[in-house]
Amino acid sequence: MKISVDAHQKMLSTFASMAVDRQPWWQHWRDLADYILPRRYTWLLSKSEAAKRATRNPFILDGTGTNAARTLASGMMNGITSPARPWFKLRVHGAEANDHEVRIWLDEVERRMLLVMAESNFYNAMAVLYLDLVIFGTGGMLIYEDFKNVIRCFNPALGEFYLAQDFGLSVNTFGREFSLKVHQVVSEFGEENCSDTVRSAWKQGGASRQTDIVIQHLIEPNYSADGLVPQRFAFREVYWEKGVTTGEVLRKKGFDEIPGIFPRWELCGNDAYGTGPASDALADIIQLQLETKRKAQGLDKTVSPPILASLHLANRPMSLLPGGVTFAANIDEAGAKPLYTVTLPLGEMTADIRDVQTRIRETFFNQLFRDISMLETVRSATEIDARREEKLILLGSVLERFENEALDPAINRIYGIMLRGDLLPPPPEKMRGAKIEIQYVSILSTAQRAVGVAPLERAFGLSGNLAAVYPNVLNVLDPEEAFRSYCEDIGVPARAMKSRERSAEDAQRQDELVQQRETAAQGEALAKSGALLSKTEVGGGQNAIEALLGGGGA
Repeated sequence: MKISVDAHQKMLSTFASMAVDRQPWWQHWRDLADYILPRRYTWLLSKSEAAKRATRNPFILDGTGTNAARTLASGMMNGITSPARPWFKLRVHGAEANDHEVRIWLDEVERRMLLVMAESNFYNAMAVLYLDLVIFGTGGMLIYEDFKNVIRCFNPALGEFYLAQDFGLSVNTFGREFSLKVHQVVSEFGEENCSDTVRSAWKQGGASRQTDIVIQHLIEPNYSADGLVPQRFAFREVYWEKGVTTGEVLRKKGFDEIPGIFPRWELCGNDAYGTGPASDALADIIQLQLETKRKAQGLDKTVSPPILASLHLANRPMSLLPGGVTFAANIDEAGAKPLYTVTLPLGEMTADIRDVQTRIRETFFNQLFRDISMLETVRSATEIDARREEKLILLGSVLERFENEALDPAINRIYGIMLRGDLLPPPPEKMRGAKIEIQYVSILSTAQRAVGVAPLERAFGLSGNLAAVYPNVLNVLDPEEAFRSYCEDIGVPARAMKSRERSAEDAQRQDELVQQRETAAQGEALAKSGALLSKTEVGGGQNAIEALLGGGGA
């Protein structure tokens, strides 16, 4: 696929400038990878270093840092985007917000979007994203259309991608350099779009198809009117083989929204990359490895100290095992004893190691995510919910950034893919021109909204108490609207609630039934009264005549 050489050169210069901007972070990321996740980030090393570390890790002697990072990542996954329960809702403002048909449609859209996420690899990729965010302070996930599962997510690894951001400090440019096998390049981009080198290796077959090809990939705003992709697209992406500078690319494509999410834990100034809790815990993690090593060395020297032996025992068999015997010709001149005595302060060293481990876990917020499992007795559900709310409230600023930089663009991207694929129900006429907003219903969001319903509960409780002495207080609140607001705040789905029109009709029908019952009861009471009056003895009445006639007959 051919593009202009000038456009290609501009993309290469963008790549080079982002590489310069990333360089100061390289060594810090290597340290984090060495001491926390050494296996998955070998591309932060040279090929020779990666080969040496393929069989063993020389840095981690105590895995507290790795376990603490995984605990935080898992806790955030469960607390923010749990696959087991809905974690977002769609809503609109204005007159449509209270329309029952609109709310039913929004609920159906939510259901379909959550189904697409569950059926794809979205949650698997999110788990990796959380771990990258916790350890490196920066994560990335690409979201593409997929014929089979609607969407397909990829996690570019730290060390192979570059980021740049706009004036609002949102990532709008993404570059990546990675390797694919020859057969993967041909399968993904088509043989006709590959270079002569790749086509030749493909035709040769055999081991040649397993040759690594370095690919460069750039996603950027579609500002330029160079005709690379139509101007109606907001973003564009281009793939090309590294080293090719003549305008031959593997693929070019336009997007209505950026096809990826790139959250940062915490930013400083205009930095495109963030820092996370692992950066704060790195010094403690390194200290923990050193103390663990020194403790092991001390125990080893205590149990098996270095020995000072007589020259008469040189090249002669010696037994240093417990109960062993060594024979020497001259017992006075022969002998062995420890070179020095090691007195290991085992208690103090163990206590200090525990202190360091505790600091590491606190830096990774583990005390918040494990408080429920650490309870000595089973507490009430209310206390458990309160503890869950507390742990996420402490991460409030991080969650706010994560919603803005990860969840918002992810939902917008998936919604756009489903909309273009005709996978959403037709919207009601009232939705024409309405703007859809996202409301998160994770543990934190639900807890925040639960605070909003507390005044309603207190108001109705107080009104019930005052009604006994001041009945007019019951006319202040609108029970139906208050209860609707309460249900919406605690996340009751629209399909489980009646529309206002249907509710009014049912109320009218109930009033009519009550009135009919009252009328029937009144009629029955009148009928009974008439029957009683007809049998009442009054002088000279019918009953008296019948009595007289009866008597005369006798």
